Amino acid sequence: MLSEQSVPVVRATLPAVGAAIGDITELFYRKLFDAHPELLRDLFNRGNQANGEQQRALAGSIAAFAGMLLERPDARPDAMLSRIAHKHASLGVTSDQYKIVHRHLFAAIAEVLGDAVTPEVAAAWDEVYWLMANALVAVETRLYQEAEVAEGEVWRRMEVVERREESLDAVSFVLRPADGGPAGPFRPGQYVSVQSQLPDGSRQIRQYSLSAAPGRSDWRITVKRVHGEGQPDGEVSSWLHAHTRVGDVLTVSAPFGDLALAQGDGPLLLASAGIGVTPVLAMLDHLAATGATRPVTVVHADRTPADHAHRREQLDLIRALPDARLHLWYEEPGDGAPEASTGRADIGGLELPEGLTAYLCGPVPFMRAVRGDLLRRGVPAEAIHYEVFGPDLWLGQQ
Repeated sequence: MLSEQSVPVVRATLPAVGAAIGDITELFYRKLFDAHPELLRDLFNRGNQANGEQQRALAGSIAAFAGMLLERPDARPDAMLSRIAHKHASLGVTSDQYKIVHRHLFAAIAEVLGDAVTPEVAAAWDEVYWLMANALVAVETRLYQEAEVAEGEVWRRMEVVERREESLDAVSFVLRPADGGPAGPFRPGQYVSVQSQLPDGSRQIRQYSLSAAPGRSDWRITVKRVHGEGQPDGEVSSWLHAHTRVGDVLTVSAPFGDLALAQGDGPLLLASAGIGVTPVLAMLDHLAATGATRPVTVVHADRTPADHAHRREQLDLIRALPDARLHLWYEEPGDGAPEASTGRADIGGLELPEGLTAYLCGPVPFMRAVRGDLLRRGVPAEAIHYEVFGPDLWLGQQ
């Protein structure tokens, strides 16, 4: 909760800070990487820096957090904090790094806003920053404890024991601990980070959902090759596709992520588009492996059947569940998918049971459309969960 003296200052300056937050975050990252080039080389996603998505995500989270402090002072934005904290933990972020961020962020604020940053204004926004930072550190500390690792020590070496082409642009890798130990538990829907040593010497990190159920001696991830479509192709996905083979060893984090299938017997909606199918696969696999009988409605949208990663596997898992229904949409179904509708997914006409819990994964426009339909049909917002691949540009916009 903001102090009484800071509330009016933040309220008065939030419009100016919000209007300039894009310039502030851009300058912040420039200052940060000038002082710590190793962070851009070995921690931050260079692609998201180049296209501006990371800057927009940071700007959105700061503005959303400040707004919540003003409008809902007795509540904490736990969903937003949890999502950010899980991503930080998967990268091995440590509490001391928040001091580095603070130094360069406030230098950027002072430079962009100039004389408007009086000592009073600086103190109020310093309070906002540390409220958010300390809340994140608390959540991340708990996540590290639950993972039974020291702060930031999330990495282990895992051997690729199987590689399989799953669609035109998706390949799966089955991973086992290189030391012969157990792969370890996770919750269906969670992801791991993978470090890739690239030819220029950088160590870039990306997150990939675990695409098979927990409880086995191995983990599986599925990597879609990212085509730039006018921008550079995804450097890590392209590298993994081109160079990773059976017998190679990858550096992989402990599992994290707050899109995780909750226990219970209530009805489910699992809605995905494109490579967003991967956490849904882990959920379906887990439901089948545990003999679940709960009603499950599965929605998936893709460009073509050939682009649908794990298509046959997903169909088989749904058939293995006693009360599961599949609704497929392909933009170009062709002749090989008579069960699919043509076009983009539209759940408006689907029969949905009362009391369902929804899990969404895919491009933000897809999830926004599905979420909007669910809200209009009376599904409570707290029953709709989602996962964004990459910086969460949806934070604070719902």
